[in-house]
Amino acid sequence: MDNSGLYVGLDIGTTSIKVIVAEKVKGQLNVIGVGNEPSNGLSRGVIVDIDQAAEAIRGAVNQAQEKASIEIKDVIVGAPANMLRIEPCNGLITIDDQSREITAEDVRNVASSAMGTSLPQEREVVDIQPEEFIVDGFDGIKDPRGMVGVRLEMRGKLITGSKGIMHNLQKAVEKAGLNIQSMILTPLAEAHQMLNDGEQDFGTIIIDLGGGQTTATVFHDHQLKFATTDSEGGEYITKDISIVLNSSMSNAEKIKRDYGYADSFQASSDNEFPVEVVGQSEPTYVDEKYLAEIIEARLSQIFDRLKDQLEQVSALDLPGGIVLTGGVAALPGIADLAADQFNANVRVYIPDQMGLRHPSFSSVLSLVSYYSDLSDIQLTTRSAVGATMTKAPKVVEQSAQPTSKPAKQSKPKRPKNKKKRGEGIKNFFSDFFD
Repeated sequence: MDNSGLYVGLDIGTTSIKVIVAEKVKGQLNVIGVGNEPSNGLSRGVIVDIDQAAEAIRGAVNQAQEKASIEIKDVIVGAPANMLRIEPCNGLITIDDQSREITAEDVRNVASSAMGTSLPQEREVVDIQPEEFIVDGFDGIKDPRGMVGVRLEMRGKLITGSKGIMHNLQKAVEKAGLNIQSMILTPLAEAHQMLNDGEQDFGTIIIDLGGGQTTATVFHDHQLKFATTDSEGGEYITKDISIVLNSSMSNAEKIKRDYGYADSFQASSDNEFPVEVVGQSEPTYVDEKYLAEIIEARLSQIFDRLKDQLEQVSALDLPGGIVLTGGVAALPGIADLAADQFNANVRVYIPDQMGLRHPSFSSVLSLVSYYSDLSDIQLTTRSAVGATMTKAPKVVEQSAQPTSKPAKQSKPKRPKNKKKRGEGIKNFFSDFFD
């Protein structure tokens, strides 16, 4: 059975691959199938082994199509924000010698004209976003089709990404036996799903705390203005726990999920839990506050680097504050930690759909929601993506480069209780990260 009329989202993350099948009934999305498979072949948000990634994609798709009782062929794929660049673009075409009605083909042609810039060999167009059309000098037009004119212009934003990253992503999906219905930039989809009209208008930051990396994006005037990625995420927290507590990665992940706090102020030194230590037959007992110190230290490092990037573009002055999402955002106390470090209002986004009430499902749900709500003129314009480029774009946004050193494989002394935030973290950094 073809999944025509249904929407299938595919989110390829570093630690897990998620698929959802949804149908839209009277403007409401209903999720009818979900797949969730551990990732293979990915590192820091990008595919490094196409065969392994394709196998993991197939596993997640098989789960979703079994639950939805359909055969999945077409998928809406999320494109990561790695090495993202944004630039203004303008297009202009002459309709005809004499006035006639503007058609969808004219819109595609003017979008192609706007993309008629030569890209370096290593870059590829991910999306083009029209801001306005101009017909014979009359501006502010959202949809020019059906209007009469001789001259059609388009102003908008051109978003480009790494050709290598995009190629590997497409190849893995195709090798999994799937057709890419649309490639959607994940941050755009997340903003559509998570931010209300005022937040998109006045300006808001979304921080997606994934397993392999952390992405911060800034939206203002309903447009993506800035994007930066940090190459550390939840996996680094798990590795820290594993090294410090001398426990396996699988045990460390379970400990993080079951007992972890992002904010050490909210953890108790009286609550202890058993830890299976490598080379010991009996478990060691560790308190929640000590675990929280480990988690808080790594998160603080990530937040500090993002803060530097966001301050450079004055994003922290925007009234919408910060919205946290991604699997790491499920840690208790993370909103308080982020609010303290960024000195901003912070909230955590959690999907409200049954079976998806965890921030790790935010991205895949956003892909389906965004695509299903695209207007006809947006779909028409996006259909021009893929045309041959001939001019290099000016770079206006770049990804942040991580500056943290890899953690040493030695156990630090247990930090003393803190009188203020940062004191214990500072001691922990001096023992563990330097």
